Amino acid sequence: WYLQGKKLHKKNTFTDFIASTQYLIDSGWADPQRIAALGGSAGGLLMGAIANMAPQLYTAIIAQVPFVDALTSILDPELPLSALEWEEWGNPIESKEVYDYMKSYSPYENVTAQDYPKIAAVTSLNDTRVLYVEPAKWVAKLREIGTGQEPIVLKTEMDGGHGGASGRYESWKSRAWDYSFALDALGCTEEI
Repeated sequence: WYLQGKKLHKKNTFTDFIASTQYLIDSGWADPQRIAALGGSAGGLLMGAIANMAPQLYTAIIAQVPFVDALTSILDPELPLSALEWEEWGNPIESKEVYDYMKSYSPYENVTAQDYPKIAAVTSLNDTRVLYVEPAKWVAKLREIGTGQEPIVLKTEMDGGHGGASGRYESWKSRAWDYSFALDALGCTEEI
């Protein structure tokens, strides 16, 4: 299963996630009008891919430190993780097949004129693994090309890195923000 979700099989991770969402809807386990998805780093790439491939299935998507401009980043061997990541994604510098395949799913490369759900891209200014420019470019392109009316939000943490700000309370605050965004998007804002 793991091997069938990497390199030239990476799209399987996106289609599996979408199929799982559809199964939850079809089985009656999920209200199709109230589905939120959340993922970070490579999971943020997953969030960007599902936003492009099946935006109608999700009411909200929260992409934490999302690897959404994967092709641009992995083409730069000077970045700290690029060479290490070739084992997972393939090396687009040396293989046109890998380059073309990555370009076919990289979220930034595949934003289209369609209605996107509410999206929050959360990044950290000091993240050395997924540079803040990736989600910033992605959000700008979503806002420019997307045709929907839902908000596309960029939240940039000024402290912290790839894992967010340090400390238990800061972590809780960050998680609370993510959950608040999702709950608001799902219409769960009435005080009880």
